[in-house]
Amino acid sequence: MDFSAVPLWAAILGSAFLLLGAGLSLIGTFGLVRLQTFYERIHAPTLGTSWGTAGMVMGSMIIFSAATGRPVLHHILIGIFVTVTTPITLMMLGRATLYRDRSEGNSSPLVKGDQALLQEQNSEGGAS
Repeated sequence: MDFSAVPLWAAILGSAFLLLGAGLSLIGTFGLVRLQTFYERIHAPTLGTSWGTAGMVMGSMIIFSAATGRPVLHHILIGIFVTVTTPITLMMLGRATLYRDRSEGNSSPLVKGDQALLQEQNSEGGAS
């Protein structure tokens, strides 16, 4: 495959999408490092992964389509698999952590069940 034959417009457009995707993934990584609790940390990387992957897949499709002279659409499968599996992984990790924290008796307000929060709000409202 001869990448020197890629037209300038395709190289610029593909590079812009690749940089956008890499930037979004980097922002997700900063969110992972910066946020404090596990429940906050699982959100930022999933956004970076989903949108970052979409940008990189688009850039890759543009560059490879221009280099081969035919549409390269099988890269879309990568985007579909990442888009489908990332939210499922987020929910499974969140639920497993929530179950663990509740079974250990963690007293954090993030871990309390809906009933416990409602009882706490009602007791605070009645005390006033």
